[in-house]
Amino acid sequence: MNVLLVEDEPVLRTGTEQFLRQRGFTVLTATSGEEALEKFAEADVIILDIMLPGMNGIETLHQIRQTSDVPVLMLTALQDEPTQIASFDELADDYMNKPFSLVLLEKRIRALLR
Repeated sequence: MNVLLVEDEPVLRTGTEQFLRQRGFTVLTATSGEEALEKFAEADVIILDIMLPGMNGIETLHQIRQTSDVPVLMLTALQDEPTQIASFDELADDYMNKPFSLVLLEKRIRALLR
């Protein structure tokens, strides 16, 4: 299963990528919304940060939803209700706040893939 991890923070991206690879996932990475738009067609599920350089995660999700219904989990430090509502309004499938549990992230990914 291919996971596209869209995260601009290097330590978080690398650690999450390594964990998911150990759990048997193939992991594609992107550091911006623009890069995510180039790669999302290869993904079975997307983990998408909101605060990205250039195009933010909500704008990226909006663009993805123009052509795809791939499951998208928003993963962000933004915990306010309006941001969560905006994510679901753009058809996010799930939302997790940072900091987060890698084990719970895996469980949510597997739930989205069922």
